[in-house]
Amino acid sequence: MQNSPQDLRKKILGRQGEELTCKYLKKHHYKILKRNYTTPFGEADIVALSPDGYTCFVEVKTRESDAFGLPAEAVTREKERRYRLMAGYWCASARREVPIRFDVASVWEGELEYFENAFI
Repeated sequence: MQNSPQDLRKKILGRQGEELTCKYLKKHHYKILKRNYTTPFGEADIVALSPDGYTCFVEVKTRESDAFGLPAEAVTREKERRYRLMAGYWCASARREVPIRFDVASVWEGELEYFENAFI
């Protein structure tokens, strides 16, 4: 079944937010390890290595308006829980402990606000 025009617009908007976030991370000397990292627990938008050695799981939230709140406000406790599970999966796959951090990129009206340690 084909996606609706609205679904397609959301995907394009989401990809634009991810691209903007990757540019920001590279500018700040992060190394992009994975994009759309898929696990049995869900998909992490970006996994990046920070300059200080943290493996950062980045949730990107992109909105065109604030009608339903600001983008970062859309990261629910359930989303946080799944990101913790995805990070555990990453560490298990690496077969070693890895310093982890959870960040959120909030993209609204083409502007990016980046929150390090957005949740634990």
